[in-house]
Amino acid sequence: MPKIKLAEKTITQIKEVCAKFNHEEGELINVLHQVQGRLGYLPAEVQEVIARELNMSVAKVYGVVTFYSFFTMLPQGEFPISICMGTACYVRGAEQVLSEFKRQLKIEVGETSADGKFSLSSLRCVGACGLAPVVTVGEKVYGRVSPQQVSKIIAEYQEGCPAESKSA
Repeated sequence: MPKIKLAEKTITQIKEVCAKFNHEEGELINVLHQVQGRLGYLPAEVQEVIARELNMSVAKVYGVVTFYSFFTMLPQGEFPISICMGTACYVRGAEQVLSEFKRQLKIEVGETSADGKFSLSSLRCVGACGLAPVVTVGEKVYGRVSPQQVSKIIAEYQEGCPAESKSA
């Protein structure tokens, strides 16, 4: 992966988040969550700034980023789609749902669509086993998803906003 040069504004934002948590090492996950919320992802250069600000090794920051599936080191689409592949979701058809998203979006897991709208990932478990199989698009959770519903879910976001947030 090529190295990126962070803008001063970005570095300042990262430092502000670290300061909000008093530069405490124990707040690493909260810092990562907020920084990713602002920037969209956590490339190595961002992790280096966080490590410096929290006075910890880059290796430790990287270890946390790569351990938790919520964090990403790659830019995400405007609408990140995640399919739960936990046991309950898997046995109820998550693999077929994932295949249908891949087919319709013409991307693989870990990729972003050519128009930058959608990125696709699979998660170990989202903790909503009673709704299996589960798909999330950003913060919105879809339960009991079948492959036949995939096109409807994608269509909600094709114009840039979910159907439920449009005026009636």
